[in-house]
Amino acid sequence: MYLARYLLILFLFLISRNLNAQINSSAPSLLNQKSVQLNVGTQGIGAEFAYGILPELSLRGGFNFIPFKANDVFKVSGFNSTSNLSADFYNVHELADYVPIKKATWFRLVGGFGYFFKAKGDLRIIPSDDYKYGDLVLTDDQIGYVDLNVNWKGIAPYLGVAFAHTFPQNRFNVNFDLGTYYLSKPKADITGTGLLEGNSSQTPQFQSNIKDYRSLPIVQVNFSYKL
Repeated sequence: MYLARYLLILFLFLISRNLNAQINSSAPSLLNQKSVQLNVGTQGIGAEFAYGILPELSLRGGFNFIPFKANDVFKVSGFNSTSNLSADFYNVHELADYVPIKKATWFRLVGGFGYFFKAKGDLRIIPSDDYKYGDLVLTDDQIGYVDLNVNWKGIAPYLGVAFAHTFPQNRFNVNFDLGTYYLSKPKADITGTGLLEGNSSQTPQFQSNIKDYRSLPIVQVNFSYKL
């Protein structure tokens, strides 16, 4: 959440500066131009190669990844516990950038797809209180834990817009992406162990609750170098 806010503020600040410099400038045809770029955003960090195939159209291919881990970010009401959260999203993608207005070459429509060969979130909830059965104090293994797992692996179409020129007019520039991936239908699962094993029966309800969570918003800053 904090990363997304920071990137949005950085996005707005940089775009205002770059567009002031580029909005009145004319750009050459995109045809046969080439660049490489490093990027950072809500889909992590990555790299891309771009190539102009038509005067108003270019293609770019690349990859991004974001491994994330955090502890105690999820609490269960009325139940003392600790939690371990992890999320891993790795993709390769192919996008097309189209300039719809010749006098506004800094604005692009972007479409394409990504293949998420890893796109999952895992949450483990572990009771933190001692539990007794008669005079016996149950061990951690006897109490158990609950795992919630969601997987979006697969092909995801992408639609968005981009700001600032695709290819630097000199050697370097900064440009921006704003859009979303529409992820594959998630596969959800709940696994319980020990005394919490019965929670596994909640998998169908969990699957139903999360079935519509398929959007991955993209706010991204690209640092481009013209070849």
